[in-house]
Amino acid sequence: MASYLQPGPAASGPVQAGPAAHCPLPHHDGSPLHAPRRTALGDTARLRIRVPAAWGYAARAWVRSVQDGEPRYDAARSLGESDGWTWWESEMTVTNPVARYRFLLEVAAVQYDGGTPGAGRPGTGTAAVGQGYWSLNAQGLFRRDVSDYADFRLTAFPAAPQWLRRGTMYQVFPDRFARSADAGSHPAPDWAIPSGWDHTPVLGTGPATPFQFYGGDLTGVAEKLDHIQGLGADIIYLTPFFPARSNHRYDASTFNAVDPLLGGDVALVKLVEAAHARGIKVMGDLTANHSGDAHEWFRRALADPACPESGYYYFTGSKEEGSGQQGSREQGARTYEAWYGVASLPKLNWSSDELKHKFVLDDDSPVARWLRPPFNLDGWRIDVGNMTGRLGATDLNREVARLIADRVRDINPEAALLAEATNDAAPDFTGEHWHGAMTYANFTRPLWSWLAGDAAHVNFFGTPLAGPNRMGAEDFLATHLDLAAAFSWDLRLQNMNALNSHDTARAATVMIDGGQLLGAVMMFTLPGVPVVFAGDEFGLTGHNGEDARTPMPWDDPRRVEADLRASYSSLASLRRGHPALTEGGIRWLYADGDALAYVRETAESAVLVFVARAAARADLAAGALSPAQVAALGAEAAFSTGEVNTGAGNAGVSLSAGDSAAAVWVLPGTAVPAV
Repeated sequence: MASYLQPGPAASGPVQAGPAAHCPLPHHDGSPLHAPRRTALGDTARLRIRVPAAWGYAARAWVRSVQDGEPRYDAARSLGESDGWTWWESEMTVTNPVARYRFLLEVAAVQYDGGTPGAGRPGTGTAAVGQGYWSLNAQGLFRRDVSDYADFRLTAFPAAPQWLRRGTMYQVFPDRFARSADAGSHPAPDWAIPSGWDHTPVLGTGPATPFQFYGGDLTGVAEKLDHIQGLGADIIYLTPFFPARSNHRYDASTFNAVDPLLGGDVALVKLVEAAHARGIKVMGDLTANHSGDAHEWFRRALADPACPESGYYYFTGSKEEGSGQQGSREQGARTYEAWYGVASLPKLNWSSDELKHKFVLDDDSPVARWLRPPFNLDGWRIDVGNMTGRLGATDLNREVARLIADRVRDINPEAALLAEATNDAAPDFTGEHWHGAMTYANFTRPLWSWLAGDAAHVNFFGTPLAGPNRMGAEDFLATHLDLAAAFSWDLRLQNMNALNSHDTARAATVMIDGGQLLGAVMMFTLPGVPVVFAGDEFGLTGHNGEDARTPMPWDDPRRVEADLRASYSSLASLRRGHPALTEGGIRWLYADGDALAYVRETAESAVLVFVARAAARADLAAGALSPAQVAALGAEAAFSTGEVNTGAGNAGVSLSAGDSAAAVWVLPGTAVPAV
């Protein structure tokens, strides 16, 4: 992580990007410019840190790693200077599957004058002489010792499929995406409230919400592949397709068939075949935490407490005997644990060896069956992966993750495995099991807060707040780094970056006018897999997840709030065409108030991004970009929305906007000293 000096002392928090950027700071981010792409146990990993001359002279440098639980220091050697940066390299033995490390720098000048907090004095950037030490971890640069939690990480686990990190994902909620001509031949089930595609409003709350039935089907998805591909998406993520008693289908009544309302097994086979013919991957959505209360396993368990399926769930003799951690519910004479106390979602008990075989290990298990011919799904997103296997004092989460991951990779090593974890996800995501997280903590939530509009009330990820707490770019960056620091670089590239999803309000409702497109620029250019929820390209709105599940406006242009198809397509094409956006490291150049700027970089190319939510100017410090990169800013931006101007700043480059705007430039790569 690299950033720029801001006013105020750096005694406790990290030095980060700010408005008074006196100089660039030492940098490492775990990307291929600074660390090996792959490692194995016992390897010697060459790790690099670069120190800008404008910041100061490092007399010595070390990599501080943790090996078998004990800190170790390995001295670095100077590789020389390039474009005003001195590069250092150290060797570290990869002793453990997750190898943690940070850098220690010895410098002569450590007491930078950053100004007086609260007094409005910006500081001079001068320094008092005296020996001192700085620590650099994935959260920033510190003049004190820091916890190991935010150390950089190298991992020795099998690599995720390349198509995942290079792809753009398109999320489809089948009931609301598209109806084929065949959809009308399926009568509405007894649980459903039939609703008209273009004229029945979606009910965001209330008892009817999960039962509104619009009748989208998988053949309808196949018929819209031109649309999906035209947006630049090459991964389709389908929310559950199993038979159920709700429109969301997270309450599966069986895992052995595709819901006939969606066209049945044949429709899925045809969809995947048609997608694969276009080079599009298709991922499914699997609930390993719970089934529906109409599930065949649960029905058998209720009917016969002595049957094997009874062990698949948490049954107790009375409410008093239940753990109460997620909520006990009753059916007949039996009490059982349910997800968040929702009676229709009984929680699976992974202490059962029989369940492990039935759900994962058997050839006809849901984990295995749908990855094999004739279905050939390309992977799974595991619903509430953070809660799976956990109840009170029982924690089998890692065991379940290992079981599923081993099975998936045994069937198809090129299959992707993602899991939902809406909180601070990093502790559960090392890369050993899940390839990446569907998490909102490090990107979506802070982005909502930075781009927050004036919506009266939106569901802010289940908090008691009326909506996001509006904050400046500096707090967006601090939150992002705080909640991304504990992921390895690989995991950061493979996490899902979403502006919104089927479980959240829509970005168009939450954000300022035009904010959704500003957010999309960041979604496509920050590390991670961009995720477009169907309808985003039409600017659809919604104050919570259920309200956001609006049927697509295929035949009613009056329901198109903003046509963003061309912009999304351009951003996806830009990302696909520039490895800096799928593999490159990241340096934060500026983050204050209404504006932020960062650069993604490889040795071959770089991409500079500037985003302003209102009129703003960002003065980048001298040395932040190389002379060749500064010269390239004279060319037209590769993508822009609104008007952005470039010019000479106080000491370096100035980027400015008279209103909300964003721009992306393609630049020459970052030069590394010849060794």
